[in-house]
Amino acid sequence: CSLLELPPELLVEIFASLPGTDLPSLAQVCSKFRRILHTDTIWRRRCREEYGVCENLRKLDITGVSCRDVYAKLLHRYRHILGLWQPDIGPYGGLLNVVVDGLFIIGWMYLPPHDPHVDDPMRFKPLFRVHLMERKSATVECMYGHRGPHNGHIQIVKKDEFSTKCNQTDHHRMSGGRQEEFRTWLREEWGRTLEDIFHEHMQELILMKFIYTSQYDNCLTYRRIYLPPSHPDDLIRPGLFKGTYGSHGLEIVMLSFHGKRARGTKITGDPNIPAGQQTVEIDLRHRIQLPDVESLRSFSDLPRLVLDVRERLRQEQQQESGLEDGGAGGRQSPREPQQGP
Repeated sequence: CSLLELPPELLVEIFASLPGTDLPSLAQVCSKFRRILHTDTIWRRRCREEYGVCENLRKLDITGVSCRDVYAKLLHRYRHILGLWQPDIGPYGGLLNVVVDGLFIIGWMYLPPHDPHVDDPMRFKPLFRVHLMERKSATVECMYGHRGPHNGHIQIVKKDEFSTKCNQTDHHRMSGGRQEEFRTWLREEWGRTLEDIFHEHMQELILMKFIYTSQYDNCLTYRRIYLPPSHPDDLIRPGLFKGTYGSHGLEIVMLSFHGKRARGTKITGDPNIPAGQQTVEIDLRHRIQLPDVESLRSFSDLPRLVLDVRERLRQEQQQESGLEDGGAGGRQSPREPQQGP
């Protein structure tokens, strides 16, 4: 039996199980296939299975937009920007997660909780969204600022990079001028008031960050973040963590394992250690059993514990060095001075 002789309802079921990227080629086979591929059932299933769209897509009929339009002009066209990204904001960086949310594609900026509540959940705010308002093309809207969605633009530079541009930056301005913008930013970014920071020692760091980051106006370039793979013998699961950095506040760090070493890389950073730079490296070859921290009488005992750990590590290294020298006929070669940990 020829494929062309199958009933249309069976062809619809077959075509609906194929990847959406293969269907345009299938439509070029013959006029019958092309006619069947206009069936919305096929594209509704592709939207659901490939992009997780669980909305009732039939309500699109009211606007005249089909599931085929949603797949081709929204989901498939902007598929390259889905996932985790790091914005290029100088030393400060950031974490952007672009997801399919109903019939929208939304870029959520993830922010660490306010210092010192490192155990609190992440905060997030939308930076842009893409949706299909009419059949011609998808609409990009900038969500930055406090005056609602406005016209924006997305340019996909290459596979692992894209950029956003706001076409109406006047929507980011506030009636109260820069002082009102700073007060609002301070409350959202740090959970503090202007009066609070004048009683703290980090006024300069906060002001520097506001001045630096506010100049971008959501016109940013993003680079893709690849999460590290996980292995059964890892001490803890690698990935993204929240950490406290003193006067710099809470920041996001990516933990990864590289053989006998573990590394922490900044996702959000500061002028001291910028985003994208390594903030910590751990040597996993020397397993150290720390004493019970709960038995400490005060935090002043912690420096003593650190010094004890360093001394034990130094002794272990000396013992290893002695074994190596002894294995060479008992002759000890001159060694370079040991660097501090």
